[in-house]
Amino acid sequence: MSDFDLRAAALVLIDLQNGIVGMPLEPRSGTTTLATGKSLAGRFRAAGAPVILLRVAFAEDFADRPPPRVDQPMARPEGGLPADWSTLAEGLAQPTDIVITKRQWGAFYGTELDLQLRRRGVRTIVLGGVATNFGVESTARQAWEHGYEVILVEDACAGISAELHDMAIRHIFPRIARVAQSRDITFAGASGELA
Repeated sequence: MSDFDLRAAALVLIDLQNGIVGMPLEPRSGTTTLATGKSLAGRFRAAGAPVILLRVAFAEDFADRPPPRVDQPMARPEGGLPADWSTLAEGLAQPTDIVITKRQWGAFYGTELDLQLRRRGVRTIVLGGVATNFGVESTARQAWEHGYEVILVEDACAGISAELHDMAIRHIFPRIARVAQSRDITFAGASGELA
């Protein structure tokens, strides 16, 4: 794979938060996905590149959720979400990170993500998180539509089923991104190299 300019790159991690990382996920657990995300974040921080952490949250009455009239609505927990549901997973966030809250799957609509990226001169997004075919895929599509180069880190993602994860990895991401493993993201001087 070709090089990317680390000076114009950012790591974007989707929904690595208490209420989501603990869900049953495939093809790897939320704990494993979180560990890979933490490792990537540490490498980006050490290289001086931005780390942007997205979390999803809703008002207590869910008034800010997307329209619920769909064939398969997301379950609305009786009594609301636990108090720490949208809190980023333990040990992930560091003081230099940018934390953004979203109210739907994708990370661009209704947030300041695009502004934060453009003001930092970011042209390449290295992307991971949960769930592969929901929040991660929606964000990758939006990033591509906004003109960003996207590198999807497969082993930094997990989905609600292995089948849905694999479908996105094999059939969607190759058309809008480059797919890599976390070991492939290496930094040499001012450029990141994909082996």
